[in-house]
Amino acid sequence: MAGKRKNNPAGSTNNYRGDVLRVLGALKVATADQIQRIGAPHLTHRHADKETPAKRKQARTASHTGALSDMRKHGLSENGGSTDTGEALRNLTLKGLEAASYEMQRPITEMGSTARGAGSSGASHPMSVNETVIAMLRPKPNMDRLADDLPEVRAAAQAVVDSPAGIGTIASYWTEVPLPATGTWNAPGKGGAQADVVLTAPQDGVPLLFIEVDNCHETPEELADKLEKYARFLRRKMKDTDGRERPMWRTRWRAPEGRHGDMPHPPVLLVFNHLGKRDPNRTVPRLQELTRHLWQGQRVSGGHHLYDGKIPIVAVGLRNLREHGPTGAVFARFGREHPQPLLEAIGNPRREAADAREQDRARAQQAAHKAQVQRAAQEQAAKKAAEREKRRPVCTGCGAKFTDERWEVAQAMDWGTPLDSHPHLCDACKQKAGTVVSPAADTRERQEPVRGEAGQHGFQRNARRPVCPECGAAFTDERWEATERTGWCDTPEPRPSLCGDCDRRYVTGLREAWPDESPQREQEQTVPTQKATRWFSRRT
Repeated sequence: MAGKRKNNPAGSTNNYRGDVLRVLGALKVATADQIQRIGAPHLTHRHADKETPAKRKQARTASHTGALSDMRKHGLSENGGSTDTGEALRNLTLKGLEAASYEMQRPITEMGSTARGAGSSGASHPMSVNETVIAMLRPKPNMDRLADDLPEVRAAAQAVVDSPAGIGTIASYWTEVPLPATGTWNAPGKGGAQADVVLTAPQDGVPLLFIEVDNCHETPEELADKLEKYARFLRRKMKDTDGRERPMWRTRWRAPEGRHGDMPHPPVLLVFNHLGKRDPNRTVPRLQELTRHLWQGQRVSGGHHLYDGKIPIVAVGLRNLREHGPTGAVFARFGREHPQPLLEAIGNPRREAADAREQDRARAQQAAHKAQVQRAAQEQAAKKAAEREKRRPVCTGCGAKFTDERWEVAQAMDWGTPLDSHPHLCDACKQKAGTVVSPAADTRERQEPVRGEAGQHGFQRNARRPVCPECGAAFTDERWEATERTGWCDTPEPRPSLCGDCDRRYVTGLREAWPDESPQREQEQTVPTQKATRWFSRRT
């Protein structure tokens, strides 16, 4: 503990010193009160029991004041004068800017200047810029830090948590950013502008927004000249790393490309803090007329406007911005009649609505076309099914239509010959005709060797056991083997289609009708006897 006190005599912690680096790295110059409201907003609701607002302010900013004191000892920060109300201004040194670049993960070349001497004239404009950033941020207190506080303190903090959110984090904001119309980023030439604030928060719908803060000291003509410098910068192009020419601002920041014919420039937000003698209610209408050529879009048939090459210019008062935040309908877009929330003011809701209607119409047309194709396919399928039903065979026996399975079997061909024995009969009529054997016989047939399996004598069985056409009995194995053809020779049996019993009855019937004839003599051929030749006679 003694070592920590030696290095940081004010007793600051890393968290509070990190708050100082992040806030001053973005805002360049700020008070301890502004640093606390951005870095640790939960402290705003503490010390409510103090007698005066000054004592409450001193108590809630004590932690960051100690951090600033320790950082000043290390050469990271310094006092930069005071405001008109007497509050001390703080800014970073070059060493502090380098430390802030690591804390914010920004290149040191994009950290800007140290803002030394900003408080010599009261720093009224930097303070308005800081208040604008706080109003856009609307920092939310961490309720875990208030777990041990009084119920009324937690209730007040919870009300802030439940209020509309702001845009981005402190790392989303850059201040005093040069916008060179000539020269380079690091060495801008004449004729360019300097943005008071640049906001990049694509996660909240604001990819790029330039913010210009006016304390109502400038005339409409001076503001119009400043917007002309914005236009010069936004129109400037340069070659990117891939050799292609792009707008210069796209080489540093990213934003949606838009579509062909409608590619507006990034929007500019004018924030008026009524400190000077000029009335914003009179300045804005005059400024709107002077800059019409910069922001006016082209109306199209869909009822919306296209802003190709135009700058969306939006105006708001700092008091309304503090009270309502970015979600309040207090932002007046040049060329529109009524105030809108910030995202609508910098966008094009009418075009988005027209695009949504066009997409709905396209989806409806696509659905109608798909339904039409489906109906046509269904009609074609029904027509094919009807034509197929017309071709479906009808049983010549009973007149019933073939089933799909029977139709397929009846159509099977083998070298042009129907495989089915009764292709014109249904299954029931085929069974009645005796072409299908009984289940027991069919079981026995399945147990017989199939074609290609040789028996004892080398013959090959047919796929189905033969049936005698006379008596309808199935062949025995011996009769089946005797009638089976062998090789290229004809069957050895004269009546291979008859079973053994019918074949014997046929032979018996022949013998009774022709007793002198033997059935075997039908097949025997008479061999003529050879006459003795003279040569044999001589030998004998």
